[in-house]
Amino acid sequence: MLDDMRGRSVSPVFVGREEELAALSESLDEARKGTVTAVLLGGEAGVGKTRLVQRFAEQCQAGGAHVLFGGCVELSTEGLAYAPFTAALRQLVREQGPAAVAGLLPDGAERDLARLLPEFGEPSGDGETDTGRARLFEQFLTLLERLADTRPTVLLIEDIHWADRSSRDLIAFLSRNLHAPQVLIVMTYRSDELHRQHPLRPVLAELGRVNGVHRLDLPRLSRDEVAQQMAGILGEVPEYGNAMKVYERSEGIPLFVEALVECGVDCAFPDSMQDLILSSVERLPEETQRLLRVAAAGGTRVSHRLLAVVSGLSDVELETALRPAIARNILQIADNRAYVFRHSLIREAVHDELLPGEHQRLHARFAEEISKDRGLVPPGRAAVELAHHWYGARNDTWALISAWEAARKSFKAFAYTEAVPLLERVLMLWDRVPDAERLIDADHTAVLERASEAANAVGDVDKGVKFIKAALSQLDETEEPARVAQLIVRRAAFKNAKGQLGVIDDLRHALRLVPRDTLDRAQVVTTLSRHLMLRGEIAEASELIAEGLRLAREHGDRCLESDLLMNLGLGHSLNGENESTIVVNEQALEIGYQEGSGRLITRAIGNNVDALIDMGRHEEALDLARDGWKLSKKYGRLRGSGLFIKNNWAEALESIGRWDEAIEIVDGALSHGPALRTRYALLRIRADIALARGELQLVEGILSEVGVLKDRPEEFVQDITNNARLHIGWHLTRGEPAAALSVAERVLAQNQQLSKAMLGWRLLSLLRTVCDAAETTEPERTARVRELAAEVAAELSVIGPVVEAYRLSYRGDFDAAAAAWERLNRPHNHSKSLLRAANVAARAGDREGAAARLKVALPLAQALRATPLIEEIEVLSRRVGGAAPAQEPSELLTPRELEVLRLVTQGRTNRDIAGELFISAKTVSVHVSNILAKLGVTSRGEAAAAAHRLSLLSR
Repeated sequence: MLDDMRGRSVSPVFVGREEELAALSESLDEARKGTVTAVLLGGEAGVGKTRLVQRFAEQCQAGGAHVLFGGCVELSTEGLAYAPFTAALRQLVREQGPAAVAGLLPDGAERDLARLLPEFGEPSGDGETDTGRARLFEQFLTLLERLADTRPTVLLIEDIHWADRSSRDLIAFLSRNLHAPQVLIVMTYRSDELHRQHPLRPVLAELGRVNGVHRLDLPRLSRDEVAQQMAGILGEVPEYGNAMKVYERSEGIPLFVEALVECGVDCAFPDSMQDLILSSVERLPEETQRLLRVAAAGGTRVSHRLLAVVSGLSDVELETALRPAIARNILQIADNRAYVFRHSLIREAVHDELLPGEHQRLHARFAEEISKDRGLVPPGRAAVELAHHWYGARNDTWALISAWEAARKSFKAFAYTEAVPLLERVLMLWDRVPDAERLIDADHTAVLERASEAANAVGDVDKGVKFIKAALSQLDETEEPARVAQLIVRRAAFKNAKGQLGVIDDLRHALRLVPRDTLDRAQVVTTLSRHLMLRGEIAEASELIAEGLRLAREHGDRCLESDLLMNLGLGHSLNGENESTIVVNEQALEIGYQEGSGRLITRAIGNNVDALIDMGRHEEALDLARDGWKLSKKYGRLRGSGLFIKNNWAEALESIGRWDEAIEIVDGALSHGPALRTRYALLRIRADIALARGELQLVEGILSEVGVLKDRPEEFVQDITNNARLHIGWHLTRGEPAAALSVAERVLAQNQQLSKAMLGWRLLSLLRTVCDAAETTEPERTARVRELAAEVAAELSVIGPVVEAYRLSYRGDFDAAAAAWERLNRPHNHSKSLLRAANVAARAGDREGAAARLKVALPLAQALRATPLIEEIEVLSRRVGGAAPAQEPSELLTPRELEVLRLVTQGRTNRDIAGELFISAKTVSVHVSNILAKLGVTSRGEAAAAAHRLSLLSR
């Protein structure tokens, strides 16, 4: 047996790295508190990253932590999706059993993990390809959080420079969303391999901006540390001169120190470090070298059985040949009777020595043996291993067949990013393989369609468009109209994702192609009617919806029926008929529950949150948003409908003046990398708050990104209206009423687009402000804007208290508007209306009336830190005869700030307060800063004293 063998070239003494080990330990301590989630450990190849994390793992385990190991392999770049996470999951199953692991997850969630390990049964087959991957991410996040409920959990992932795209996405997802205490992810990567186009570079840049992710660089060893390493290897202190030689030649890289000690310091210095690494291999017996070349072709890790059948050796012969390599620590013994190269650089060096013919023959041998017995490789890896080896063997026929099979497996595991290069390989090999269509039972166009589907699932728009263009060039729409229509609909989705125009034209073309009274037509109708509604073309969309509902019900497609009902609800929302919107969405929601469709459930909830906000039912909207967010996580829709719900959640908070909480929601949603349109919607909410607080530089940056300052054309009602409103507000805050008037003129020229009641009245109330501000300098233009605004107002419905409040503001009945906003608990609108009513009173000579209104308006604005509004109130206060109205101390703080202050006076920390109030520590920090500023103090102790002195907490 080989298990008791030990390598002789590795120092048994852990040399140096005290600083880095202490930094990792400190990160684990912070992870226990929930403030650190991940560490990125970078360093050159051979610098000792593996040794460091192994020592760290030993310390963690000794301290009672649970350590899971996952490593990326070079094969990952060819489609071995989620390799490190599969390895960690397999370890967990070995330790606890599949039933115990499944018990940590919500009911049925283990079916998502079945896409990684067969031990969890049959994977879920809901067919929602755009949701499955997100749901898999959510389940892995939940698993880590549940594991950490009982003890600290550390996930070690090595060599993420080799990570597949799906693993990189999951790494980024976990790093952004893992907020539970007691979990730490440690990832290593080769910093010297990150060339400018390396796919890991943008991931590292993104993670570098995430709170709780630390970067740690591992330097080379110092001269003294090299001497200590040599002493550990040799068992005695080396001569000074020899230590200096090794240090100079190795340049402090531990792997090269080992190689130099192994070959002897007086050996001729090789031309390259690869030669130095190979020098220890070349001193092995010839049979051992041959076997190492075989193992190198198999990858970083090869099972005993696989190596035996490929090499043609018996167990005894194999062990005899391997023994010298293990004795010199070139190979190591892993679990499940597998062999791994001690360092990937050694494997690379040996593999690079393969002659071309030898390279092909060995890869062919691996492919042949795995084809005979797929149990020779870990479960789930056979397809991608075969694709890798047949391609390495230059066997075009089997390379194509195996790449197609591996791509299909990738779809099953939601690893769409890995499916794309595999399908590209199929396309590349197509002309080289006679009868390729028969071999994979799919034509060339079907491969392109599948590739476009994968690209669509992961949002790779550019590649998706390329695949669709190629597929359409091979089809005749007169012979296969439904197939062409499906591709055109997908192309429209890509255009929409990039914010491009022409989506409606594409969808109309697709509709002309599909036969009437077919389910294909109902599918196109569903997409087209939604886009028409979003453009404000309600009448045409409603006719199409009626047709689509008839077809969906005739063909028994309940999911299509639900989608069409929600499209109908969108039309009701545009007309201001929000009660009808909620009724229709509830019908769609019920179908979603009956069909078990997370997509439908979360879409319906998100739509109803929006309707409740428009009706002024903010607390209901917030409760529903919280529930919807939880469901979006459950159904794997977090980055789709989930972020739409978060957008509406933030909108509700913004409207009722809970701005700091709204900012936190927006920032959290943006960290998930939302689709472009969702990102813009979130940024608009952030811009609304920044505008109200006078943060003009931030507003300008957002408006520039969204395209407002470049007048980028928009098609959707909500985008047009909100962009115009922000643009006008920006000019007004900068003191540019003429420029604001120009924006008003442009948006009113598109009056057919201002069809949504709430959005239309909100914009009209702002146009009233613009006209009042510009009237003295631009009387003719102002009069024309008022006329156009009146024409729009005449067409808009007035249903519900929010719309009515905006209508009162537009009509200039500011006292009535202020009362309406007060009832709706919208403090910013309330304060603004009071200011405008005070202006009217002041112009009429009613100084006392103006002052009374301003006295109420000021504390509302101060609580919000709405600087421009505060300044306007103070200016008018001085004009009507005196300083700004005094404010009661207790009125200075919001109810939430009083709650925080109460806990501050008890000596509670931000984290304690966060737990007590069910908010984040970051939000608590913002509240504490606001409290200090409002009370005019500089410390928590002074704030507590002021609270007692002013009796703030006894009111």
